[in-house]
Amino acid sequence: MMLFALVASTSCKKSFIQLAPLDSPSPANFYQTEPEFREALATDYVTLRAIYNFDWTLSEERSDNTDYDYYPISIGGATVDHEYIHDFVDNSTNSYVADMYTDLYVGVARCNIIITNIALPAAAGIPAATRTEIRGEAEFLRALYYFKLVQYFGGVPLQIVPVTTANQAFIPRSSVAQVYAQITTDATAAIADLPVVTFTGGKQTGVATKGAATMLMADVDMTLLKYPEAETLLTSLATQGYSLLPTYAAVFNTANKNSVESIFEVQYMASATTGQSSDFLYIFLPRSSNTALITNGIASTSLSGGWNYPTQDLINAYTPGDPRLDASIGVAEGTYNSALDMTISAYKSIVNYTPAPGKVGRPFDKKVLNTESIVNMTDDDWPIYRYAGALLMLAEAQNEQGKSATALTSLNAVRARAFGNGTHAITATDQATLRTAIANERRVELAFENDRWHYLQRTGTAVAVMNAFGANLKTLPSHNYLLSTSYNVTPDRLIYAIPFAEIETNPQLTQNPGY
Repeated sequence: MMLFALVASTSCKKSFIQLAPLDSPSPANFYQTEPEFREALATDYVTLRAIYNFDWTLSEERSDNTDYDYYPISIGGATVDHEYIHDFVDNSTNSYVADMYTDLYVGVARCNIIITNIALPAAAGIPAATRTEIRGEAEFLRALYYFKLVQYFGGVPLQIVPVTTANQAFIPRSSVAQVYAQITTDATAAIADLPVVTFTGGKQTGVATKGAATMLMADVDMTLLKYPEAETLLTSLATQGYSLLPTYAAVFNTANKNSVESIFEVQYMASATTGQSSDFLYIFLPRSSNTALITNGIASTSLSGGWNYPTQDLINAYTPGDPRLDASIGVAEGTYNSALDMTISAYKSIVNYTPAPGKVGRPFDKKVLNTESIVNMTDDDWPIYRYAGALLMLAEAQNEQGKSATALTSLNAVRARAFGNGTHAITATDQATLRTAIANERRVELAFENDRWHYLQRTGTAVAVMNAFGANLKTLPSHNYLLSTSYNVTPDRLIYAIPFAEIETNPQLTQNPGY
């Protein structure tokens, strides 16, 4: 008994047990130096990369820009879940939707830890300017993550501090307005905290900057129909060093990653060892046992393709002679076998394309076609914001305020770069006519960049456009697999279901209408 009493007495002293290990990183001793915070930020950018690995599934493929190769041979959950998103018959158990929800909250949680710890006394040894910049990057990323969450799911639980208890973890959904208020708070703070982009040899580092936060805030303002505020923000970008590259095709050459046109892009690096490479090209090509004719002699046998290919509806949106058509879309020509895999026999231009006798032409996203040396590992970054998109958004903001003549300046700057001269300038100043012209310009300029669906959402045109698109698809023999319920698009379908597993885990969550 005396021994027990002695141990009990001694164990109450703080010096007896150190709960935080001194010889390895822990929350108690990690967030103290700049390298430690930079490492934490790096994990947040890794999360961003994980999200954009498949963000096109929930955005671009939800739109009228792209389609998929129907593959009835595979009825696995991943294939079906993917197809159902495109066809508007997804539900609360969809794995891609669940992964997006989870990954976005992983990113939020990492931002919360950084923002909270950078303000603690343990970080006081870091120079004030550095602390401000680190905080700004995390604020930008948290705003971006919540922007994606509210776009995809509507009102969601707002977590803005690290979760340490069950009560903090299991909270109800905030309203859409509350989520946007937090996004605005974070993006505004990030604009103040982040430095203006710097270019070294025409390149930037790829981390968040004042320009990235400015563009994000403008995107949010456009979504909230705050056109004057958006115009002010977008106009300010011209003073921050951004400009258009000389040619449209140059934008997507990996030699020009993080260029003067890039406002923010997700960073990838072709590598067999780091896990930082992209593989979009192989996913967007048709399923094939040998892609070497298109993939620079590097033969892929993974059969991972068949997704996100350009629709005829998109191809028809390009005006005759628009160089962006050939720069954006290529054609894999060949034949399909009984397993619905293509034997590629030629790589051709989409311009005036007619299939060779006995061949099938399958268009694909050419923006991700660059030289690579490692199979299934490419170097293509994913653009989130480009200066061309900012100019088109500025034209839209001005036109919506009745400043149609002013809007033509930004709109025609984009067109002049695309066509290489001023002969294709748009001159219409009627607001409705110009609204249509800007919408089409945005569609062809930003094709395959995950912009189209969110544009249809925020402009209130998604229901009409996607119902018309779906009705046309159902008339095509090539799409006779579509369910009767496919493309019955209602306002409920403008956002996704809250994942079933989340509702089962957190009884305070409610489901979105229609699911």
